[in-house]
Amino acid sequence: MALVKISPVEARVRWDRHAERPSEIRWNGHLLRITDLDAVRDERSAYPAERGPRITFVLRGADGSRASVAFDGRRRRWFLEAVERAA
Repeated sequence: MALVKISPVEARVRWDRHAERPSEIRWNGHLLRITDLDAVRDERSAYPAERGPRITFVLRGADGSRASVAFDGRRRRWFLEAVERAA
């Protein structure tokens, strides 16, 4: 299965300082506990200064699902952008 892009949804992300990655994502009543970091895409240099920095994380959930979340530096908010449900 592949990540399915969705309209960005504001999410609450809890950060794990020891693992240096998010530990859980909450959005619209859903909760995804994170077990692993698959990829990081640092787009801070690719965006104009007025749009602000942006970093995207592809994460693996405890239930086998995956999610893509982005941190919008200008708004200082997290957004869920893609999900893949566990098989």
